[in-house]
Amino acid sequence: MSVRIKKVESRKDLLEFVEFPIRLYKDVPYYVPSLVFDEMSTLDPSKNPASEFCTQALFLAVDDGGRTVGRVAAIINTIANRDWDHNEVRYGWFDFIDDREVSAALIAAVEDFGRKAGMTEINGPLGFTDFDPEGMLVEGFGEMSSFALKYNFPYYKEHIEALGFTKKIDWLEYKVYIPKQIPEKILRVASIVEEKFGLHIKKITRKMVRKEKIGHRIFELINNTYKGLYDFTVLTPKMIDKYVKDYLAILDLKFVSLVVDSDDNIAGVGISMQSISRASRKAGGRLFPFGWFHLLKSMFLRYEESCELLLIGIAPEWQDKGVNALIFKDLITTFNKCGFKYAETNGELETNLKVQALWNLFDAEQTKRRRIYGKSI
Repeated sequence: MSVRIKKVESRKDLLEFVEFPIRLYKDVPYYVPSLVFDEMSTLDPSKNPASEFCTQALFLAVDDGGRTVGRVAAIINTIANRDWDHNEVRYGWFDFIDDREVSAALIAAVEDFGRKAGMTEINGPLGFTDFDPEGMLVEGFGEMSSFALKYNFPYYKEHIEALGFTKKIDWLEYKVYIPKQIPEKILRVASIVEEKFGLHIKKITRKMVRKEKIGHRIFELINNTYKGLYDFTVLTPKMIDKYVKDYLAILDLKFVSLVVDSDDNIAGVGISMQSISRASRKAGGRLFPFGWFHLLKSMFLRYEESCELLLIGIAPEWQDKGVNALIFKDLITTFNKCGFKYAETNGELETNLKVQALWNLFDAEQTKRRRIYGKSI
């Protein structure tokens, strides 16, 4: 197969870049599409404040007949490269038909982009920040994807390894079944934490997000909590503004469990959301003409049977003191009221044993594994 690499240079090209995987996976029941308008905004440098510290190039692979057969983003994140002392070009948004010439041509375009900028290694799949989808699925192909993390075909792994890439690190995902009653150990630890440290759950409102800068304080906590994890990008003030607007402004705030002390300092936070995976599949990534109905129904009228645990963050000075128990106590109560049967975790680094140990308190199973692949260039 003859393949040509085309750089995305117009809005029409960008729309093709965003819509390609929707066509590629149209018959795959496990694939959950991203919302087209959200992807367009993320990948447009004029709309994404990550362009302050990232340079990018988007590439399409086109066959002899002019048909798109693959896509990839090349990203250089200057904050991550500075903080982690490497010269890395990232590849992300990497999708392609099962043809070795296509995948090789796409990766070659990313490598060329990186070399010209003085980069010495290529790693991915990664996004602009850790709030973009990252990691290549290598286990769990028979499980429906969550909305936050994306599905890919099993052949992706074979292609990337054939190109000389090796494992850098894995993320694990778990399905956690929600108990009808709060486990005794969680109740006991939560009570001790409340009495000994004066910590308590604070439920937040839209007004607090707007007037008290609660959203900004949460993301500052996330920066402090996660900055030591693999290749983490510390969020800039403008990125925090974007995420507060994009996520906390629309998130159902009953799924936010904020732990504060007597002076209202944030000790920890748990953020989850109702699953919209099946609704997103019905919407096909589009709000119009009827996609909005499926999404709104799933978000506000009739919940799906599961929810997504997006993140848990504990301030460094409060770690290993039982703060998680307060969060779990609140979450279990809320989840049972909503009728959820299980929760799906976000990706957790395989080296983050403390987080994985949390699921020993529940009936839980590891369902998926995602991998970062890299090599020198």
